[in-house]
Amino acid sequence: MFTQKDLDQFKSKGISIPVIENQIENFKKGFPFSRLVKPATINDGINNFNKQEVDKLVELFNQKTREYSIVKFVPASGAASRMFKALYTFLEEANENNQQEIVQADTGFNSVFNYAKRIKNFAFFNELNNVLNKHSLNVDDLLADQNIIPLVSFLVEDKGLGYGNLPKGLLLFHQYGENSRLALEEHLVESAEYALDSNKVASVHFTVSPEHMQKFKEALKRVLPGYESKYKIKYKVEFSIQKPSTDTIAVDMDNNPFRENGSILFRPAGHGALIENLNDLVYDIVFIKNIDNIVPDRLKPETIRYKKVIGGLLMELQKEDFFWLKKISSGKLTETDLSKLEDFAVKRLNIKLPEVYINLSFQAKTEFLYKNLNRPIRICGMVKNEGEPGGGPFWVKNSKDEISLQIVESSQINMEAPDQVEILNNASHFNPVDLVCSLKDFKGNRFDLHKFTDPETGFISVKSKSGKNLKAQELPGLWNGAQADWITIFVEVPLLTFNPVKTVNDLLRDQHQPG
Repeated sequence: MFTQKDLDQFKSKGISIPVIENQIENFKKGFPFSRLVKPATINDGINNFNKQEVDKLVELFNQKTREYSIVKFVPASGAASRMFKALYTFLEEANENNQQEIVQADTGFNSVFNYAKRIKNFAFFNELNNVLNKHSLNVDDLLADQNIIPLVSFLVEDKGLGYGNLPKGLLLFHQYGENSRLALEEHLVESAEYALDSNKVASVHFTVSPEHMQKFKEALKRVLPGYESKYKIKYKVEFSIQKPSTDTIAVDMDNNPFRENGSILFRPAGHGALIENLNDLVYDIVFIKNIDNIVPDRLKPETIRYKKVIGGLLMELQKEDFFWLKKISSGKLTETDLSKLEDFAVKRLNIKLPEVYINLSFQAKTEFLYKNLNRPIRICGMVKNEGEPGGGPFWVKNSKDEISLQIVESSQINMEAPDQVEILNNASHFNPVDLVCSLKDFKGNRFDLHKFTDPETGFISVKSKSGKNLKAQELPGLWNGAQADWITIFVEVPLLTFNPVKTVNDLLRDQHQPG
């Protein structure tokens, strides 16, 4: 099946032949759907804390944070082109001759018209206006003439700001008087509040695309001194790229390697590939948050408060988890201790004891609990489901019939199974990608995160390339199958903490405006 050229290509990407063969086999057999048992709800998989409990966890975090090395991990490699999909479609259809017809007709471009009408409310307006002025164009005149094309083309195309070819991290998101901040900057500001070490160094790690690396570094060099001066701290900013070895092979509709100009086509394997980047980190605790889920300063206090809530809970649970692991290791666990340990494992860590557990010997029970406690822990914020897109929290049964808490995307659910659809429809919360994770065991050693994934949770989609259909394969998502065997705790957090920017007009929402 493979030529010498293919083998050389695999070697250059750092991908072994068994991995390639396994991926092709996945295309042939497909991935199984998740088996939902029931939605996770308040007091049945999702913790809900009152004000007193929230205050206590925040205080715990504030007291203990200097004892840990903490980093904020921000996936930021995706291009922003999807933000401007409607604008690109408008440009394709609205040339100088028929633009008036499109503007005057009900053609489904309301979002574009709203973008133009409120153009001055965007944080990037001043930069866009400067570019337009250099080309002898005036915004007010363009609006009066209903000439929207320049307002769109000079934003997304390289002749202007080139936003369509930039990553979200390098777009201006928020306005502060005469100044505006990139999404990158907002993450720096936020990290100063909860990712500081004892030396007042805030650590942030961005995963970026190779083609954008230099621009990220240039932006960082430009803005970092100002924030270090403002907050009287230092920053440790790291960048990494999605490893070529995590790319997956593309196949044609007959499951044969898809070739282009004689070479096999490989595709990025989705955010699940970032488990490799996460596995390389040497910190004790990692906060994970998407690049586009960020708010201006006036709304940051509540977001930061709940970052400390989930961080404080992680510290609290990890301390007790380590206590029991050390006691088991020392051989000093008693029958009385075992009862307390079982209570902690079931009620606080969501570990389901199998039916056979009750008949196991003391030694076997101890070994079962040791294995299940000695895993990385993640605390995941969950917001009430009010129609926003995103994966949801569910109790799920795996191929071994083990039941655990998982974050499940709709693409993983069998929509033709009535019972599964009913469980999906009864979900009360969804995942805003608001996680804090522990990466080290009770001995201080880093976990090998590869050991805690579920390779059966990837998925396959149909794409096209050069006019031909192909099948693409994504690895288990970073907060889905890539963390499937972690100790998982869900916590309800306010909806205010979730303000993603999926389209350019999302920046017009009140949460992203100066207020």
